[in-house]
Amino acid sequence: MRLFLALMPPPALRRRLGELAERAHARCGGRRVPDDSLHLTLAFLGEVSEERAEELSTWVEGLDVPEGKWRLDAWGAFRRPGILWVGSQMPDRALVNLQASLWRDLEPQGFTGRPSRFIPHVTLLRRARRLETAGLSPPDLAWPYRRVALLRSFTDQDGARYQTLARSPLS
Repeated sequence: MRLFLALMPPPALRRRLGELAERAHARCGGRRVPDDSLHLTLAFLGEVSEERAEELSTWVEGLDVPEGKWRLDAWGAFRRPGILWVGSQMPDRALVNLQASLWRDLEPQGFTGRPSRFIPHVTLLRRARRLETAGLSPPDLAWPYRRVALLRSFTDQDGARYQTLARSPLS
């Protein structure tokens, strides 16, 4: 099963992100990420056995995640895969530290694939026909977070869907 660690937005923020996705979709086309799939990936773990997933679930349920608040104030794009996203103009130290801390714990468990550069973002569109964000007003959202989720990714004809396997306790 394909697993990753992520932050999941609270419901009100999820709705606001969905509104941004609608505006971006109207301007840029492509495939809009459904509201219930919006998230911030902290660590992609790849294919993991069921036994290993159970071990990861136990680990995640014991994580102490420091409370933080991420400011989303910028549009961005990854041109090659046609991804349009929202994130931050400036690196968020708390998120960067959280991601690095997770990888410091994951690597001794045999996980590899830590990205050389972490760009916190929420993907809103995939396969966008246009990646021009100049006409979109800048987002101004605050994302309070207190826990990390272990998610399983399923892919079908409608795209990716996610199942939560475990959550860290509330800090």
